[in-house]
Amino acid sequence: MPDITGFTAIIAVLILIFLLVFFWFVPVGLWIAAQAAGVRIRIIGDLVGMRLRRVNPNVIVNAQISATKAGLTVKTTDLEAHYLAGGNVLRVVNALIAADKAKIDLNFQRSAAIDLAGRDVFEAVQVSVNPRVITTPRISTVALDGVELIAVVRITVRTNINRLVGGAGEETIIARVGEGIISAIGAAETYEDVLENPDVMSKTVLDRGLDAGTAYEILSIDIADVNVGKNIGAELQAEQAEADLVVAQAKAEERRAMAVARKQEMTANVQKMRATVVEAEASVPRALAGAFREGTLTPQS
Repeated sequence: MPDITGFTAIIAVLILIFLLVFFWFVPVGLWIAAQAAGVRIRIIGDLVGMRLRRVNPNVIVNAQISATKAGLTVKTTDLEAHYLAGGNVLRVVNALIAADKAKIDLNFQRSAAIDLAGRDVFEAVQVSVNPRVITTPRISTVALDGVELIAVVRITVRTNINRLVGGAGEETIIARVGEGIISAIGAAETYEDVLENPDVMSKTVLDRGLDAGTAYEILSIDIADVNVGKNIGAELQAEQAEADLVVAQAKAEERRAMAVARKQEMTANVQKMRATVVEAEASVPRALAGAFREGTLTPQS
């Protein structure tokens, strides 16, 4: 007689496995939660179809629930398409909700494009509502009087949603502001002018429209700190004077060497002339003796 108890246990296990696979493949619990939140979604046509299309139903349904509760209408097909494109569906929906509450004009297509471009669209909306302060590194430059000034600048920016796709980021803002600060300080007559009126320098830089082509709108540029550094002009003058001294010493050494060479040359010429005279003096007695022998010269009494 077969073991009925063992056979029943196997059947129970198989039924349990079937139910687990079924409820995983057909997320009935997720469907119930969607219905309770007012999201109209079908089990077979939508949830099972998502499984077949390799879309995570939990992500899509939870995003739909959040959007519906916030009073937004988002198509399930759009959410699936964004998911399959590798986008962050929940972040896009949260950005839409935040933008709607802040009265910012942002639709799903633009939000999805920003997300696929690699930018955090939810953070962008937050920065658009609550501006961010960017602190630049220490900027060192020199006024016209040669004194070095070291400045730290705080830039208050707000996200420009319309320029997020293709717009430059924070690094460009910092670079442009740094360039403007260097130019403004470099045009000052003295470092004291900068210390007395730092707001003039910040306003001058702000009026240049440095946020053009970036993903941000510059609201203000504030000089957080200005310190006096080295007197670069004096150091350069001292270095120039030292260089001039070295050049002068080199030229003097060159003239001294030329004088020594000329003296040695003159000494050699004098010695050569003396040798010639000695040689001439030595030839006189021999000439006289020869003349006596030849009779061409007779002694006089």
